[in-house]
Amino acid sequence: MFALTQGLRRAAQTRPDGIATSFAGRRRTWRESVDRVSRVAGALSALGVRGGDRIAILALNSDRYLELMYAIPWLGAAMVPLNTRLATPEIEYILNDSGAVALFIDTGMAHHLPALDGKTPALREVLWLDDLPGPEGMLHYEDLTNYEAIDDAGACNDDLAGLFYTGGTTGRSKGVMLTHTNLVVNALNGVAGMGFTADTTYLHSGAMFHLADGASTFGVTMSGGRHAFVPRFEPMEVLQTIQMEKVTHAQFVPTMINMLVNHPSFSEFDIRTLSFILYGASPMPEGVLRKAMQVMPHVRLMHGYGMTEASPIVTLLDPRYTVLDGPFAGRLKSCGQTVLACEVKVVDAERKEVPTGTAGELAIRGANIMKGYWNKPAETAAVLEDGWYYSGDGAYMDEEGFVFIVDRLKDMIISGGENVYSAEVENAISLMPGVAEVAVIGVPDERWGERVHAIVVAKPGVMLAVDEIMEHCRERIAGYKCPRSVDFRDHPLPLSGAGKVLKRELREPYWRDFTKAVN
Repeated sequence: MFALTQGLRRAAQTRPDGIATSFAGRRRTWRESVDRVSRVAGALSALGVRGGDRIAILALNSDRYLELMYAIPWLGAAMVPLNTRLATPEIEYILNDSGAVALFIDTGMAHHLPALDGKTPALREVLWLDDLPGPEGMLHYEDLTNYEAIDDAGACNDDLAGLFYTGGTTGRSKGVMLTHTNLVVNALNGVAGMGFTADTTYLHSGAMFHLADGASTFGVTMSGGRHAFVPRFEPMEVLQTIQMEKVTHAQFVPTMINMLVNHPSFSEFDIRTLSFILYGASPMPEGVLRKAMQVMPHVRLMHGYGMTEASPIVTLLDPRYTVLDGPFAGRLKSCGQTVLACEVKVVDAERKEVPTGTAGELAIRGANIMKGYWNKPAETAAVLEDGWYYSGDGAYMDEEGFVFIVDRLKDMIISGGENVYSAEVENAISLMPGVAEVAVIGVPDERWGERVHAIVVAKPGVMLAVDEIMEHCRERIAGYKCPRSVDFRDHPLPLSGAGKVLKRELREPYWRDFTKAVN
């Protein structure tokens, strides 16, 4: 049986008095945590939430966020973690698409509430999550911990554990349906690959709504380790927390590592307990890697690759290969080998496996692969076939199964660790008066790996400004999706015989001096 709550119960059984969470000056044991989880689940049940219902979370990182990630499945419901960087229209869409009946929100996100009022008919309860006073009459999370505890509902295996929304190729986000089996198998892969034990203290510095952080969340719990939190990544607070909480494991994107190791106060902190960093989502610049090795020689650096549809871990690069010199140096350009309970292959356009060293599309199979996209059967059928998930990433494998990503077949940009689907940005820009045509592509960026770049054709007689386009986008989509640069053309975009924009042709000048067409 695979059940998310089994890992929580195991931690409470094997380490009842071990510290489970550390945040904002408070510490709770695993015995206390499982009691609070069962009471919050009981409160939600008393409020009319039932098994199978969806419960959304829109908040910064905290110990309560972690408890909710267990209280919701304890009740047999499904969590819907919301990206805190989304614009209000995007949040409205996800709440309505998921049919969420309850929303947990905190002070940092409360500014969305007035604009959402009356626009989410399925939403019956809004609950306050953080320590600052909430709106009058709104139930606070701590109020819920005073309700009667309920027994675990027993949700497991193929039951829906959560909807995790990712960008859409049609401009609408897709809810990735992950089951209990998906998330537990991913956790087991993480325990085996990253070495979590009861002595682990894991720092949640990446956003908890993101499965890059979730890759470790459930594995640390089932190991009986400890969770420490910062609300959001901020270098000084991260360094202070590592020192104070004696953090052993963390997950950062390379941009975060760069900010840490080059912080002027870095040397003032004792971070000798930190022994492991998982990084991914964008390339590790050689200068950053050299600096990290210099100032953190005791830290093992592991590159991870995955996607929401895989819960998310697919491959891990053993730290022995995170080197710039010696016989293993060439492996650094790969994203590693497949995790234990997962299988990968590279296929051609007909989905036939290709020989070793030949580039094609990376396909993935395993118990970590999603159930499908929420209410999107056509999109599900397009990527799932005979148990295989066709990722849309161009890759090749060497003779020892190391995977090298060389291109992105799906129309997606990864900027600073965030996935941006071009169609979402194009849809926003196309609504601007004066825009005749628009194409959005990813171009190389030294800091972000890739940046969102828009190519715009104006209507005859219209003059458009870069600032106008960016401001127009900020009102409609999350800031990280907005273009960081814009080019204007006075002639139409290149089209294929089928009438599709030839984005490869648009991308070519920007990637000409690179060995691969993706960062």
